[in-house]
Parts: sequence; structure tokens; C-alpha cells
Amino acid sequence: MIRFGIRMSLAGGREAATRLAVIAAAVALGVGMLLASVAGMNAVGAQNQRYAWLNSAIAPQSAEHDPMWWTVREDYFHARSIGRVEVAALGPDAPVPPGLPRVPAAGEYYASPALVDLLGSTPPAELGDRFPGRQVGVIADEGLPSPDSLLIVIGRTPAEVEQLGGRQITQMMAAESAGCDGCFIGLNGDAMTLVLSVVAAALLFPVLIFIGTATRLATTRREQRFAAMRLIGATPRQISVIAAVESTLAAAVGTLAGFGVFLGMRPVLAAIPFTGEPFFAADLSLDPVDVLVVAFGIPLGAVVAALLALRRVRISPLGVSRRVTPRPPGAWRLIPLVGGLVELAWFIGRRPDGTNAQLTAYLSGFVLILIGLVLAGPWLTMAGARVLAGRASRPAALIAGRRLSDDPRAGFRAVSGLIVALFVTSVATGTITTFVANRGAPRTDSVAATSLSKTFWQEDGAGPALSQIPAGLAAIPGVRSVTLVHVNPDPEGWQGVVTCAELARLARFGTCPPGAQTAAVSSDLLGRRDLTKDEHVWAASTATPAVAEAQPILSVVVDTTSRSAFEQARTMLELAFPAGRFPASVAEWEANNARQLVQFQQLANVIMLASLPVAGCSLAVSIAGGLSDRRRPFSMLRLTGVQLNTLRGVVALESVVPLAAASVVAIGMGLLASHLFLRAQLGYELLAPGPSFYFMVGAGLAVSLGIIASTLPLLRRITGPEVARNE
Repeated sequence: MIRFGIRMSLAGGREAATRLAVIAAAVALGVGMLLASVAGMNAVGAQNQRYAWLNSAIAPQSAEHDPMWWTVREDYFHARSIGRVEVAALGPDAPVPPGLPRVPAAGEYYASPALVDLLGSTPPAELGDRFPGRQVGVIADEGLPSPDSLLIVIGRTPAEVEQLGGRQITQMMAAESAGCDGCFIGLNGDAMTLVLSVVAAALLFPVLIFIGTATRLATTRREQRFAAMRLIGATPRQISVIAAVESTLAAAVGTLAGFGVFLGMRPVLAAIPFTGEPFFAADLSLDPVDVLVVAFGIPLGAVVAALLALRRVRISPLGVSRRVTPRPPGAWRLIPLVGGLVELAWFIGRRPDGTNAQLTAYLSGFVLILIGLVLAGPWLTMAGARVLAGRASRPAALIAGRRLSDDPRAGFRAVSGLIVALFVTSVATGTITTFVANRGAPRTDSVAATSLSKTFWQEDGAGPALSQIPAGLAAIPGVRSVTLVHVNPDPEGWQGVVTCAELARLARFGTCPPGAQTAAVSSDLLGRRDLTKDEHVWAASTATPAVAEAQPILSVVVDTTSRSAFEQARTMLELAFPAGRFPASVAEWEANNARQLVQFQQLANVIMLASLPVAGCSLAVSIAGGLSDRRRPFSMLRLTGVQLNTLRGVVALESVVPLAAASVVAIGMGLLASHLFLRAQLGYELLAPGPSFYFMVGAGLAVSLGIIASTLPLLRRITGPEVARNE
């Protein structure tokens, strides 16, 4: 029977060959997406592994190598982060950072390719003058988290690194930074694991739905064919073997082609910044377990789907012709959806204590809503179809509405994967947009972005003398002001103090209260106020102007009118004060703190952009299968005078209604769940997502509708009068 099944699949005429090709192509696309999502998760882990050596200061030390002085700090250029590693080997057997042939000597440095390009295209006064010595090589890929990483390893003398606050190490850290305590460079392991789990589910669910839909292509036609074979004597076991062979053959061909699709997509996928930075193409890899699970799991799943689809044939060959309208889905399916919303709403004003309790409370609510959406989907589809049929003014709308209301489960099945993707994306977008807005992300033209400060914290030693402040700062073209903030002698106020005359001269850093002579201020003259506004009234200080100006210098604040002046001032301050934290703007610190939120948002966008076309492909395959199954009814309708455009309208509405309903409900529930979470956890009101969110949703739906529209020309070919005569 196996050979007979192969013969029927390969030599069963044009219809069998077309079915085999369509199923194989659909499975290939689904497998390609599946492998891409798995490889993407592996790439995130590989990228995080590449951060490990930058955390060597906390690595366990041993006596196997000579010690080396080591320090890692973060510099900035045009708001981009630069990893700056400064080393000094204390012997010939000192550990060598990955990607370097040797430890650079004093006066030498190795830079990443992206930083080398940046140095070559930027005036030295803005960037290159910060790095002492000469370039002796380029950091190889094994030492870089990403092709776009800005990283430099500078050789210094042991005394210099010690003065910069370094420590001695004897080996490079090799463990993944996500799995260590105290790592300060890399991705947050727990948070990334949770997010990647959600990403995997959100991507895999629509892909698996797509593959399942493809393997069920032309189910009705196959049932009729197998029922006829049963009537002439074939046993249920023989029918099962033939069906399994057909499905396995198509799925195996599609799976093999899917690996080719993945390999072709890999260079494009590597350039997508899932985590904020692109990947190396080699990081998008598959381990042997991934390959085996996909290579054998997809054909096995196709066999299971085929056998389940033929359950009526195995029971009785006459069961195929004894079709009745299935029972409509009940309203009880809404219970989990409502329960999840009620759970999130209940925690408003009752926020759980502790991270674990909060994760349990909120995550269970989100999962319950998601399950409820998938479970309630057929009922919502039926309700929408009945509204469509009740308000129909044209035959196409009436036929489509009645057909969807008769079998809403089939109508919803193809778009069920879309529910997961849009819900996850809407929750992420709503939450991140509101969080960033309420934390006061500064405008790019605000004082928080145009001014930078160098603070001399107590742990870095006493502040500099006035004579140590670079005299050339104020002479840089584009520098608006240079302000010295002194240590506030009153420990109850802000840590800094300036005179009210100075604040009045600056005009961009706030004002004094009426009658005050000095004001207590933050070291950067901004503090924890609304950074989108320049107006601010500081509290008065008890110090007189003379006492205030006699205090040690706490910080230097430079305000600029251009990016060139900003970077030149930063370079000058770094050369004058190489120890401690490098000067930066509040906008850069805020962007750095929000980096992981941006990464999560990018992952959410990837889910949506990938899932919408997959949902469209699922619908297209479902449409193609439905057209094949309904060739005779449609051809009879055409013989009775029904226009071809009317039939096209029926097919389009049967596809568009579930797609639109699923999108609206998923986005609405996602934003509502986000609102309830924000109210319960942070006390924020949900802010509407930006235009980019709606643009991506619209673009994804447009692609899906375009895929659906590509199937409509089949109607003319399969509904001619010869079909009614030959069936």
C-alpha cells in the first residue's frame, strides 16, 4: 500500500500533482519561518555569549595565567554606546581578550570594524583624540557581540589602569552573561528568557497553524476519493496508510525545501536588530536537536493531521455524504476571556508584593486572556457572520455570512495564529509606549539632550580645582555655556549649589524662587524633573553666593547648540579627567536605560510583521482548498446565472471577515489588558500607540489581503460548465 500511495501522489493526474506542489510549498514556507524563529532564539543566546568576556572583572580568578590590570567603561558618541576596555598585562602569559592576537602594549589599541569606520569618518577632535596611542589591529568577530558593535581595547601602563579604577584579573570570563550574578554588560537573562518564550509561542503558533492548514488541503475531495475506495473494498487500515503516505511525501518535500528557504533567508534575518543590534549570520544556527525535531516532527504532524481529517471515512464510507451542520459554538467560550480581564482589573489598587507574586498575578491573567481569545474565536466569528448575513444587501454578503455562521470553527482556524501575535504585540506596544512617556523621555532638542555633564563623585576623590577645568571648553564653536556646580554645604538639599545670578544667565536650567540668592540643584542641573520641559523652579539654598562658590567643584555642565560641539566638549573633558564615569547627557542615560524596552518592542514588531503574512498564507491555502472542495456547487451557481464577481465576493468576504474580526478583537484585548496592567502595577493610564504601530498593522494586513486576492483568479478556471458536467 505504501507504493500504491506514492503512485497516487505522483501519478494521480493533474489534481494530485497540484495538491502535492501546493502542500509542499506551504509546508516549505512554514518550515522556513519555524526554523527562522528557532535560529533567532539561538542567535540571541550566541550574542549574549559574546558579551561574556566584557564581564571578566567578576570572573573567578586562578593562578594559571599572569595577572592583567583591567577596566571596562561605557563611552558615547552621538548617543551610541562605545565599550571601552583598558588593559595592562603584567607578564607574557596574561589572558588575551577574544578576537585579539595579543594584549595591546601601552600606546596601542585594537578597535572593532564599526568603530574603525567611525573613526575614519569623524574629525579627531570629536572622537579619535579620546583614545591614546595608535591602532595596531581590528577586533575579530569572536570578540564582538554584533557586527555593529563599537568596541575598543586600549593598552596602558599598570599605573594608569590602576588610577582609572581598574582591578587585576587572571582569566577571561567565558560563561554566558545571562547566567551570572553581577554581570553589568549583556542582556538580562531572566527577562530575556521570559520574553523569548513568549516570542517563540507567538511565532510558532501561527506557523504550526499554517502547516496544519496546508496538510489539510482539499480534505473534502480526498474524503470523497477515499470513501469510494472503501466502498469497493479497501480497509480502514489501507486507507490510513495511503493517506499517511500522501501527507508524509508532501510534508517531507516541503520540509526539505523549508531548510533551503531558511538558508536563503538567513543573511536577511541577520540584519534585523531583534535585540537592538544585528547578528552575525553564523549566529543564526540550528543545533542537531532543532534539525531532528523539525525534520521528523513536521512530517509526523502532517500524518496525524491527515488521519484525524479522515475519521469519518474510517467510521463509515457513507459518513462523507451524510454531512450535517455542526453545532454552533456556545457563549461559554467567553468565560476565560472575561476571567482574565477580571483578574487584571482586580489587582488595581491591590498590587502584589514581590517580583514573583507580581509575575504570577499578571502573567496568569495575560495567559488566561490569550487562551480565552483562541477559545472564543469561533463564537466571535459566528456572531460577526450573523451580523453580516442579517445586514446583507447583496447575495455575496448573504452567502458568505450564512456559510461562516454554519461552520465558524473552520473560518476562524486559519487566523487563530494571528490572535496570539497581535495580542502579544498590542500588550507590548501599549505598555512600553506608556512607560517611556511617563518616565519623561527627553526631546532630542531639549536641554536634556543638548547638555552633557562630568560629575566628580565622592568615590572618585575630591573635585578638581578651578585651574584644572579646560579653558578651551567655552571657545568651542557651538558651546552655549559652561557651568560649574559646587558641592552643596547643606546635606538636606540637592547635592549641588549654584548662584541665582548664574541660573538667570543660563536661562535653560530652571530658576530660583523669588528672593533667593542661591539654589540647591542636581549635579547635571536637570534632576528628576520632567525632561520634556525646560521650565523648573529649584529650591532655595541657605548658602550665600560667596560660600557657594568657595565649595569644591561637583560637576561641569556644558550646553551646546550642535552635535559637533557636543562631542568636542566631551572629548576635551575626557582628556582632562580620564578617571571615573565619562561625561554624558541625561538623554543618553535615559536611552541606555530604555534600551531593553526598545529591544522588547522590536521583538514584538517582528512577531507582528512575521505573523500577519503567515496568517494571510493560511487563509490563502484554506481558500484554495475550499475552492477545490466547492467546485461543483460554484459551477452550478454559475450555470444558474450567478456572476463570477459575486462568487469572488463570497470567497473574499469569507476570508476578510475572520481576518478583520481577529485583528480588531486581538488588538482591542491587548490594549485593554495593557491598560489594566499599567493601572495595577504603575498607576499609569494607557497612552495610544504611535502611528508606526498602526502603520505596521495596516501594512501586514495589506500583505495578507494581497495574498488572499492572489487566489481569486482560480475561480474562473475551476467553476466552468465542464466542471458541473464532469463531477
